[in-house]
Amino acid sequence: MKLKKGDLVRVITGKDKGKEGKIISINKKDNTALVEGTNMMTKHTKPNAANQNGGIIHQEGAIDLSNLMYVHKGKATRIGYTMQGDKKVRVAKSTGEVID
Repeated sequence: MKLKKGDLVRVITGKDKGKEGKIISINKKDNTALVEGTNMMTKHTKPNAANQNGGIIHQEGAIDLSNLMYVHKGKATRIGYTMQGDKKVRVAKSTGEVID
């Protein structure tokens, strides 16, 4: 799993191609992620404690991780790993810089 919650990513294929946003959550089992502002869906909800009126709400839908690329300094890049001392760190392939 090369992408993490909070990473800035770009959608590289599909109806939202080119859009960027932060990852809200990741589902490792299904290999999908929720990205803010992309793949928006409408959902009809009943009234409950959180939403007194109910009605139609718009929320993000899941996107497959293979359709996302990490954005580093404004450019989409692949992610690799390298050892820094005894710690494994993520590295941007385009620049070779450590991400986290």
